[in-house]
Amino acid sequence: MDIRLEKPEEYRQVENLVREAFWNVYQPGCVEHYLLHQLRDDPRFVPELDYVVEEEGKVVAQIAYVKGIYRPDAGGEQELLLFGPVGVLPEYQDKGYGSALIRFTLNRARELGWPAVVITGSPAYYSRFGFEPAGKYGIHHAMVDREDPFPVFQIQVLDPSRLPPSPGTYWDPPCYEPSQEDVEAFDRQFPGKKKEVRPGQLRG
Repeated sequence: MDIRLEKPEEYRQVENLVREAFWNVYQPGCVEHYLLHQLRDDPRFVPELDYVVEEEGKVVAQIAYVKGIYRPDAGGEQELLLFGPVGVLPEYQDKGYGSALIRFTLNRARELGWPAVVITGSPAYYSRFGFEPAGKYGIHHAMVDREDPFPVFQIQVLDPSRLPPSPGTYWDPPCYEPSQEDVEAFDRQFPGKKKEVRPGQLRG
């Protein structure tokens, strides 16, 4: 397993990897390949943490990071890292590639001096990497009322000395809210795939 930075000439290949990884998982079709495409042109994209896994000459997994904004109630703002999508080709899933990428890049983010990383996802899954409920630190997601514990919004503190003051509100980058029309237009650049409604999808 070779974990390395993604190369610009691999962008479309990696976007297709993400498409394969997420197709019909959370909704009929997927949006994650378009999100990745958009992130690379966004000023909040962090190229120093844009990594892939190569196995026997084939790129089989990827991870991308962007900068979200945290605004303390007392004023000011601070950038916090957010990662996603994290994609693994279907035939390579459940073999540790995604976990290896997450652990590697979290360590790299610490080396680069980032104070913390946030993520919205399963606590049962992300706790294994050291993530905790962000509300424990007084950091609340902008899309949810502060009275809601919202356990899926989590944080890993990389440098406690640089943790921002709390309480406050965290905002995801706007690029994580694409229009369906833009997604559909982008998806037409790839080979046709059948969209299916499946049990457990978040959006039908």
